[in-house]
Amino acid sequence: MSRKAGFGIAVALAATLGANANAAETSNAELLERVKKLEDQSVYVKDLEQEVQLLKRQLEVKDEAEASKGPAPVIGAGPDGFFLQSADKNFVIKFRGYTQLDSRFFVGDSNKGNTDTFIFRRVRPIVEGTVGGWADFKIMPDFANSQLVLQDAYTNLRPFGPIAQLQIGKYKAPFGLERLQSATALTFIERGLPTNLVPNRDLGFQLWGEVGGGLLTYQLAVMNGVTDGGSADSDNNDGKDIIARVFAHPFVDTTVEPLQGLGLGVAATWGHETGTPSNYKTSGQQTFFSWANGTSLDNDRLRISPQAYWYWGPFGLLGEYVFTSTDVERPGAVGTVSAGPDANSWQLAASYVLTGENASYRGVTPRENFAPSKGTWGAFELAARYDELSIDQEAFDKGFANPNASAQQAQGATLGVNWYMNRFLKFVVNYEHTWFDGGAPNGGDRDAEDLISTRFQLNY
Repeated sequence: MSRKAGFGIAVALAATLGANANAAETSNAELLERVKKLEDQSVYVKDLEQEVQLLKRQLEVKDEAEASKGPAPVIGAGPDGFFLQSADKNFVIKFRGYTQLDSRFFVGDSNKGNTDTFIFRRVRPIVEGTVGGWADFKIMPDFANSQLVLQDAYTNLRPFGPIAQLQIGKYKAPFGLERLQSATALTFIERGLPTNLVPNRDLGFQLWGEVGGGLLTYQLAVMNGVTDGGSADSDNNDGKDIIARVFAHPFVDTTVEPLQGLGLGVAATWGHETGTPSNYKTSGQQTFFSWANGTSLDNDRLRISPQAYWYWGPFGLLGEYVFTSTDVERPGAVGTVSAGPDANSWQLAASYVLTGENASYRGVTPRENFAPSKGTWGAFELAARYDELSIDQEAFDKGFANPNASAQQAQGATLGVNWYMNRFLKFVVNYEHTWFDGGAPNGGDRDAEDLISTRFQLNY
């Protein structure tokens, strides 16, 4: 081999070895770089795993919180007012109310000394609801005449269902049939003369319930006791009134359709009362009988009231009789003068819905609302009533009333037209003629009262 060829082989071998060495160095560098990348990715994956675990725990906490809260509450509005209630309906609160704007126009001789006027008869917001599924409550103030009066504030407990309930607080005494009717459902603008003798709102508690789905309703109450037609927020003596009432719908579950709307009942109150007795007023809110100065209630008082109504289709009939026996006394020239004058009153009212809707104790709901553009006008009702109230002659004979200023008897006849524009709006027109026995000088009769009155009612 020549020296030149050997040198070439050596050079080629050296080049080859150098190339292999560089390739090995390059491969190691790539491997190190890959390892570093894998290490970085491993740290990133660990961070992601921790973040995922944190998000999962946050979702678990949120789910636990939502589960503890239960289903979302329901908020809304409907025909019975605005409301807020839990999903299970065990907690409910409702907001509603009504206003009644009246007008009174006295005509003929009755216009002497009387003022024609527009007046807010009632302005009553209502808050009511349920707590825990069986404890109901109601709060109803009245802002009429810009004066605050608490009308209702009571709790009604019904853990045993409708058959046995306990009502505690201030509410209507369970006695008069028309008094117990809601003011928004009245057939006439003012209640009849018997309501003068009926207790209004009082404080106490009552055990009450319904049997057979309304077949029989019973009420037994112990209350402070109020004067005839009166309301009170406290008592001025230790005597209390015991009130009992039973009302039945004997044919409600029968097939005798004409009698299904017949209701019959009787109520009574008894108690020992003191204080000043109430005067008696007409529908125009004019006093026609007043007790003499110094007269006060003394000893026992008894009230009894048989009552009934009958509704069949568009026809309605309501009647009640009230008897009250009250012991009174006053200072006299030779000592205390005592008497037990009785008073009694009754009424009979009939109504007919011209547009064919059903009449009821709870009012009339029109089938079609007032909408002139659609040719619908709501519901129309005609009504008539006769009522009277009489006071025992003993009240005059013993000086408890002045025959020259107080009438012994009042009798009234009322005609009415009711327009139900929808279930929320109602317009009423009444004409009432009331005449009297006595109440004027020299044994004469008090001038008759002729009254035209109207009412616009918003009830929501």
